[in-house]
Amino acid sequence: MLVEQLTGQTQSHLSELKENILIHSKALADFKRLQQAAKSAGFNLQIASGFRSFDRQLLIWNSKFSGKRALLDKNERPLNPAKLPERQKLYAILHWSALPGTSRHHWGSDFDIFDPDRLPDKQRLQLSCAEYADGGYFQDLNDWLTENMAAFGFYRPYHSFLGGVAVEPWHISYYPVAGKALEQLQLDIIYDLLSHKNILGKTIIFQQLPHIYRQFICNVNQYNMRNKES
Repeated sequence: MLVEQLTGQTQSHLSELKENILIHSKALADFKRLQQAAKSAGFNLQIASGFRSFDRQLLIWNSKFSGKRALLDKNERPLNPAKLPERQKLYAILHWSALPGTSRHHWGSDFDIFDPDRLPDKQRLQLSCAEYADGGYFQDLNDWLTENMAAFGFYRPYHSFLGGVAVEPWHISYYPVAGKALEQLQLDIIYDLLSHKNILGKTIIFQQLPHIYRQFICNVNQYNMRNKES
């Protein structure tokens, strides 16, 4: 994958699944197969967020760093960015949001999924763990995906907490593309990219970048066809 594709600066690797939803061209057929299997099981599997550009991820990052967008702790409770030291604020953001240029959504292989038919009336999608956990309105979809998605090449990179990114049951990844992209996204690519961008917190980011790379980018659950998820 080209550097521009790895870092969300082009759409040349993408195909349109439906209006405003772009995914990697190589993931398109298998995702449609997964959708059809889900439909046969009684689910309306849809993507809430597919490809996300570098500029979009940068906007999210700068909005959180500046306090214009909600910042949450590990228990999904609001934090006050103005009262946090920069290092603490950095890692609070990284727990839920990727550093621009490193988001797996840049690759077009990773999606946030849900079932709009199971969303209660007038309820806005939150992408919170409670929605997908036992008793949540997406629990059945979540359980079905756990049992079936590996057969189509999909898995959850944030299935369990490994000390970096939060658990995200809504986030699925197409391994044939994502596995190779993660290998190609090297530390020097990130350094070079961010050195030319207006990203807030650049000094503390560069101080912490080797640790960020190990703990928040490379440190994910692995795809395992035989055991579903590990």
